[in-house]
Amino acid sequence: MTVPSGTDPATRPMWQRAALWIGGFVALLYGIEGVDSVTSADLDSAGVEPRTADGLSGVLFAPLLHDGWGHLSANTLPLLILGFLVLLSGIGRGLAATAIIWVVGGVGTWLFAGSGYVHIGASVLVFGWLTYLIVRGWFTRHTGQIVIGVVVLFVYGSMLWGVLPGDPRVSWQGHLFGAIGGIVAAWVLSADARRARSAPVPPGALPR
Repeated sequence: MTVPSGTDPATRPMWQRAALWIGGFVALLYGIEGVDSVTSADLDSAGVEPRTADGLSGVLFAPLLHDGWGHLSANTLPLLILGFLVLLSGIGRGLAATAIIWVVGGVGTWLFAGSGYVHIGASVLVFGWLTYLIVRGWFTRHTGQIVIGVVVLFVYGSMLWGVLPGDPRVSWQGHLFGAIGGIVAAWVLSADARRARSAPVPPGALPR
């Protein structure tokens, strides 16, 4: 069987692959919200409900759910931009960072958020991707990543106020633990770069 040249996704430029991944994820979010809006399934109840056995499964589902189109549309542009930048350095690494943020943000919210509310929304990923992009360059000492981090901090840094308590209808706990997850992800995924930087230089080796 032959396949026309250029159809293999692995042969696409990284920016195209990153755009397809994040575009597909956002399309999935809109599809889920569409189902939720036209059916009586009440998907939003599947979010994180702190310190309840049933609410623990919300760690898996909460970032996929939104409280109406306004909530989703507010998250859309940051999701597209920050998610694209995270995936741009490698799809596997970007997905690993996302998984760490997803779990740390969800479990942290389940453990520490106030009871009586169900926490939903992809903003846990937005805040995680934001801090990941800001700090990863400082861990890796990669000039390009440092530059991206500075630009992201300049453009989106004011969002970090969202990790502080405020409107009870806004899950600041999700924002906070998503942001913590981003820092954890940057630290974990920079391990190779940090080890290489601290490795002893063999005697007689020329500096690079």
